[in-house]
Amino acid sequence: MNNRRWYDRDPILSKAMRILETSDDRFQIQVALNLIKVIIEHNIDSSAFNTIEDILSGIEEGRCEKGSERWYDIDLTIKTAVQMLENCPEEMQSKIARNIAELINEKLHNTYDYKFSDEDEDFIEEDDDDED
Repeated sequence: MNNRRWYDRDPILSKAMRILETSDDRFQIQVALNLIKVIIEHNIDSSAFNTIEDILSGIEEGRCEKGSERWYDIDLTIKTAVQMLENCPEEMQSKIARNIAELINEKLHNTYDYKFSDEDEDFIEEDDDDED
């Protein structure tokens, strides 16, 4: 299967990114900030980050000027979070994808006006079933 976007290789990550893409700016930034935190925590746990310099370097790598026409390039926080995720090994991306799904589920359930599509509802139900 030939995927158009790097995050479409993982079905959970792909759905999470689609939901994030169609969310309002405030929600996107909240999730992006949490995503940066989760990526840093995973990198510390895997010993990829051992010092504050490693953390800062990882964030700086996520801020590379790669493009400006993707949906997440509009805001520097979102762009940094997504590019940090893209720079993670695939195995870590899969682990983080579950964290993103949980973050999005939590944020959406606490958000006032989000209208779920049928696919979004399926995604949330699938993620909830995985916790059993």
